[in-house]
Amino acid sequence: MGQIKKLQEKLTTLRLGEAAHQLPFLLEKAEQDDETVATFLLSLLDYEQNRREEKKIERHFKWAAFPFEKTLDEFYLSEQKSLSRKQFNQLKELLWIEQLFNLILLGPPGVGKTHLAIGLGIQAIKQGYKVMFITMGELIQTLKTEGFTQKSQTRMKRIRGADLVIIDDLMFMAMNQSEANLFFHLINDLYNNASIILTSNKAPKEWGELLGDPAITTAILDRIMHRVEIVHLNEDSYRMKHRISIFEKEKSVPN
Repeated sequence: MGQIKKLQEKLTTLRLGEAAHQLPFLLEKAEQDDETVATFLLSLLDYEQNRREEKKIERHFKWAAFPFEKTLDEFYLSEQKSLSRKQFNQLKELLWIEQLFNLILLGPPGVGKTHLAIGLGIQAIKQGYKVMFITMGELIQTLKTEGFTQKSQTRMKRIRGADLVIIDDLMFMAMNQSEANLFFHLINDLYNNASIILTSNKAPKEWGELLGDPAITTAILDRIMHRVEIVHLNEDSYRMKHRISIFEKEKSVPN
């Protein structure tokens, strides 16, 4: 067995698999550039570290389960005059995650609530945070089946272990008391452990109508509203303003 193979096996044994795979290329480069031993070792360890970070981000993107990927750079801030550039940049900095603040993105359909939430989620993953995205309907179904399906158990474990949980379309449907109770226990688990982004077209004062139980509603609101920023997106629907028609615009025909 050659020396390179032996070195690769040693690196693999030491759980430096990425460095082991790249070793022949880095050795060749070191010889061509007349690198010192110290420079070569630093390059080798840098490669291992960088690949681990890249793979971790890839894994966290997969776990996040975004329905689509749209970044903050793709968010048309000019379409949302209710959100200033300064406020947008403050959200983008993500200091609110460190402070365990929650965000409630309020507004009618089509104004960019989900896009903004996902953009913030993507930004958070790139900065090393664990993020989970789930719609309210999926969340309730996952909570109800957690006790007997492995898939739901795995998803809920990741949600409870996340730094940022995005719950989309909150309150789009009424919950029965059992569902509201499950939702409360999740919010309680996340309280003081993670930040939450909620998107909704209903203000918190209207949530009681859909949660049903006043005591549960109060308990949920108490935990969510303790540290929260409410962002109102009040402009007209971006999707409606920029919709594409299957019909060509008719040219006016003179009489």
